[in-house]
Amino acid sequence: MSKARIIAAAVALLVVGAGALLWHPAIAPVDTHAVFSHEQVARGAELAAIGDCSVCHTATNGQPFAGGRGVPTPFGTVYATNITPDPETGIGRWSEAAFKRAMRDGIDRAGHHLYPVLPYPHFTRATDADIAAMYAFLMTRPAAHATAPLNQLPFPLNQRFVLAGWNLLYLSPGPWHPDPAHDAAWNRGNYLVEAIGHCGACHTPHNALGAESSGQTLAGGQAENWYAPPLQSASPAVRPWTQATLADYLRTGFEAHHGAAAGPMTAVTDELAGVPDSDIQAIATYIASMMPKTAPEPVMARAGGDPHAAAIFAGACAGCHGSDAPMTRAGAPSLALSTVVNAPTPQGAIQMILNGIPWREGKSAPYMPSFGAVLTDAQVADLASYLRATYSEKPAWTDVPAEVAKARGSS
Repeated sequence: MSKARIIAAAVALLVVGAGALLWHPAIAPVDTHAVFSHEQVARGAELAAIGDCSVCHTATNGQPFAGGRGVPTPFGTVYATNITPDPETGIGRWSEAAFKRAMRDGIDRAGHHLYPVLPYPHFTRATDADIAAMYAFLMTRPAAHATAPLNQLPFPLNQRFVLAGWNLLYLSPGPWHPDPAHDAAWNRGNYLVEAIGHCGACHTPHNALGAESSGQTLAGGQAENWYAPPLQSASPAVRPWTQATLADYLRTGFEAHHGAAAGPMTAVTDELAGVPDSDIQAIATYIASMMPKTAPEPVMARAGGDPHAAAIFAGACAGCHGSDAPMTRAGAPSLALSTVVNAPTPQGAIQMILNGIPWREGKSAPYMPSFGAVLTDAQVADLASYLRATYSEKPAWTDVPAEVAKARGSS
């Protein structure tokens, strides 16, 4: 058979398979729900925190879980839906079976395909008991009447039937299985990272169709226009991550030899602050097992560099990050230890300069003011390049101005 006929046959099979997956029956609505135990609801709350449900499903100044938050993707913006028990605009008339189908297959109660911004390719691995607990938690939240805005996607991506083909290509349903070569803590961490926590949705590179790249699990990716660093052997961390330092970082959003959580990771660590310590320790155990065990010692600030950029640093940054600044004397790490400064892309450093780390009232958490309103694009590019040249031995970034323009456009 010729190559052209093989390709044609493969396309035909894909079309037929997608057609078979296209139609899904609606699941009958329900008017009442079971009475959930306190223990089940509490466990569901912990799992929802690990899964960042409120982070994605709560709009700025919106009611918790009521949806409306826009999630940027390379194809457009997808708006998170209302997952409170409101019967009209939320999931109040969803049975547990309907909720389970959405989590496992990406199909809503009415039979419509959901976009994989909902990380059902990960949730499909979750256990029945954990899905039931998350359902119990959501069904006991205050109902909020709120309709999400329409997604901003071009044709044909705004037609949900195309997701049938995407699922055929990239969705691999099936239960999670423990690895007998590892202990209970490692396996618990593996399950939480790969299923409930869906860490690969951000920390794994994606292909042209938005699916996680095969064979590159946790090798680094993108999260809402921020760089999400690798969580395995390709980690750019100057000091090796250990189980203990990872646990501290996940719990508090800060680690003395690595720095502070920023961007989307800020909300993740806020959520993890209330998760049982055993789960935090398990996640840290699993991730640490994949991290490099040795790394070169960081360099200290080097003399020289662009004097114009040095002046920007002196005015905007040195008060906190200078070699003898009060913050550094109090134990804050040198910028030489920063993941964003040592990353292969300037994206994280640029986003930090533009957006900082928000102040969180009532929380003992890192804070950094944003400079997006006071620095020009050229100044941001010069400052990012100066940080790289001064605090890292890695090669200079070559695409800084273009990345600044891209970041500015997405802010």
